[in-house]
Amino acid sequence: MPDANKHFPLNYAAPAVRGLQPYVPGKPLDELEREYGIRNAVKLASNENPAGPSPRVFQAIEAAAKTINRYPDGAGFQLKKSLAVHLGVEQEQLTLGNGSNDILVLLAEVFLTAATNAVFSEYAFVVYPLAVQATSAEARVVPANKTNHPQALGHDLNAMLAAIDESTRLVFIANPNNPTGTWLEPDALYAFLKKVPSTTVVVLDEAYCEYSGAGHGSLAWLSEFPNLVVTRTFSKIYGLAGLRIGYAISSPELAELLNRIRQPFNINSIALAAAEAALVDQSYIEACRKANSEALAFLTEGVTSIAGVRVIPSRGNFVLVDLGRPALPVYEALLHAGVIVRPVGNYGLPNHLRVTAGSVVENTAFLTALSAALVRVI
Repeated sequence: MPDANKHFPLNYAAPAVRGLQPYVPGKPLDELEREYGIRNAVKLASNENPAGPSPRVFQAIEAAAKTINRYPDGAGFQLKKSLAVHLGVEQEQLTLGNGSNDILVLLAEVFLTAATNAVFSEYAFVVYPLAVQATSAEARVVPANKTNHPQALGHDLNAMLAAIDESTRLVFIANPNNPTGTWLEPDALYAFLKKVPSTTVVVLDEAYCEYSGAGHGSLAWLSEFPNLVVTRTFSKIYGLAGLRIGYAISSPELAELLNRIRQPFNINSIALAAAEAALVDQSYIEACRKANSEALAFLTEGVTSIAGVRVIPSRGNFVLVDLGRPALPVYEALLHAGVIVRPVGNYGLPNHLRVTAGSVVENTAFLTALSAALVRVI
């Protein structure tokens, strides 16, 4: 029998991996209800679509479930065909991932080594530093815009350009950005791309682009910038977060590199069928976009009516709330009230909470709980 007092020597793991802190997702509803003895809790922590997916998705899932004894199409031919038509690109430009998170990790694995570096903004998506550190590459974290900037906490593109050198292989830019909700206008992004060396791959993370109304503008730049990769997801406005499916659009050559290390069958057959059905129902997506715009306005108005609290303007499906005080005690008070939001101290924002734009009932519950929590928590 093995000695129970002995442990596997962690120093055998790669040094870069030993220093990683695991990604911590938003608290699940059932966990909160189990721990706190609460019923009918509200989750506004993970930027999910409160309306869920199109009704067509459930029909597609039911049909696909009949063949789950078979391996999925490893190339995702039908979904790629539909995406190519929808986006106006070639199928050879597409790479499918287990969520766009998978694509971000693939990019790091393809392009980063201990001799290279990657550049990203101070308040960027937490997966960027995790993916970079796992490769032993240098992470160059660029200070974000100051609080008096029109896009406070957003990307400072000039500072990012200054951080790029001959060893920079990746630059990560989220537009809109998570967790700040800030965004970059097309002219500014295009001017930035013109100045980036051709040896540096720019990863334009557009997980929330359908909410922002950005459309497909960035895809028109792919022919001019072979070092550009655009990543998108079905987890947000399409409502398929639980199925984990995303994709990248790039030059065929870059897509071929990504597909060399992409895991076989990384997208399951249910997700492939659901994504294709979701993509077809663009009228549903438009309705979700409209509902989100109304929810953002409702949240923003409600939060800013509370003295001492402000909202960072957002083009995602969430708002970043600046409490002007440490956020964790307020977060805990909200949990006791049955409302889950996202503390973002791990992003270097200890006074902020990120709040998903939910349904009218969910948003009202949050605003009521927040007002009460701010009175109770000193």
